[in-house]
Amino acid sequence: MAEAGADKKVLAGILGIVFNCLGIHKFVLGYTKEGLIMLLVTILTGGIGSLVMGPIGLIEGIIYLTKSDSEFASTYVNGKKGWF
Repeated sequence: MAEAGADKKVLAGILGIVFNCLGIHKFVLGYTKEGLIMLLVTILTGGIGSLVMGPIGLIEGIIYLTKSDSEFASTYVNGKKGWF
């Protein structure tokens, strides 16, 4: 049986890889503050902030997808680890 919250792993991982600098993957996981930071940095800098936020989102997406369901749930759902 899958861990509670592990169902968000694939969606958050793919969104992190595809829409990395927008922080949409953060909203899926319930990290509103972190998602807004990524989104606003990207928008308010005219896209220049995506040079920083893009790789962060990409790396996070890859990390999400490479973790087991139980690791993902304990770290990002139960542990509420907002960054990396």
